[in-house]
Amino acid sequence: MKDEVFNELADLALKGSGQSIPKSKAYLIEARLAPIARREGFGTMEDLVHCVKSRANPAFISEIAATLVSKDTRFFRERDTLQRVLTDVLPERLKATNTGRLKIWLAGGSTGQEAYSLAILLEDELPPALRGAKIEILSTDICKVTTENARMGRYGHYDVQKGLSIHRLTKHFNRLETGQWEASEALRSHISFRQHNLLESAAGLGKFDVIICRNVLPGMARSARVRVVESLASQLVPGGLVLLGQGEGLIGLTNKLEPARDFRGAWVAAGTANAAASAA
Repeated sequence: MKDEVFNELADLALKGSGQSIPKSKAYLIEARLAPIARREGFGTMEDLVHCVKSRANPAFISEIAATLVSKDTRFFRERDTLQRVLTDVLPERLKATNTGRLKIWLAGGSTGQEAYSLAILLEDELPPALRGAKIEILSTDICKVTTENARMGRYGHYDVQKGLSIHRLTKHFNRLETGQWEASEALRSHISFRQHNLLESAAGLGKFDVIICRNVLPGMARSARVRVVESLASQLVPGGLVLLGQGEGLIGLTNKLEPARDFRGAWVAAGTANAAASAA
C-alpha cells in the first residue's frame, strides 16, 4: 500500500472513530476494507481512496471508519469480572435504588458476545438478591452491520467455540440449517442493540449503573480516549461504575473518575471511592 493511500485511510479512521492505526498495521486496513472494495468494484485501496476524495459521501466515509474498528471479542472474556458484576455489583446497586431497575451498557460491544454472556449469567446464575429486578442490557457499536449481526445473535462454529461450553451452547442457542448457532429468543430479550459512535454524545442513551468498555480505548489516539472517557463518566448514575479490560487504566485521561476500592479494573466517580473507604 502506498504511503499516501495509507495516510488517507488512517486519517479517516482517526477522524471517524478515534482509532490510531500505525503504518506497521497497514495490512489490517486492507483486510478490513476488502469486503467493501469488492462490493463497490474497486480493484485497489488506491481506487477506494480516489472515490472517497472525489465524491465525499459522508455515509460511505462513516462506513469505512466503522469497518476499520477492531471486532475482536469472545464469549465470557474475563469471566471473573462478569461474574462479579452479577454477584456483587448489581445487588449493591439494587439496594441503592428504589426503582428495582438496573441498566448495563456494553460500550463498543462489537458482535455481541459480551452482552450475550451477561444474559446467559442472568438466566443461569441469577443471585437471590436480584430476583424481581428489571435488568436491562444495552450493547452499542459504531458499525451498522456489526450491530445488526449482534441483534440477530447468529454465530459460526468458530465463534461459539471461543468461550462457550457445550452445555450452554445447546441450552441457549439453536442450530440453524446454515450451520450457524442462533441465540434463543429468551436470551435476546434481555438485550437491546444500538449503533453508536463513542466519539459522539451518549446523552440519548440514558444513565447506567454499570458501563463495560473493554479492549476499546487502547486502539484509540489519546485525544479520542479522553473524549470517550469523559462521555462514559457523564452517563453513570450516582454510585455507578465503569469497567475496563485487564491492564487498562484512566490515569491522566480524566479527573472525573478514580479507581474503585477492591475492584481492579473498575472506576467510579472521583471522590466516591475514598468516601466509601472512610465509611467502611
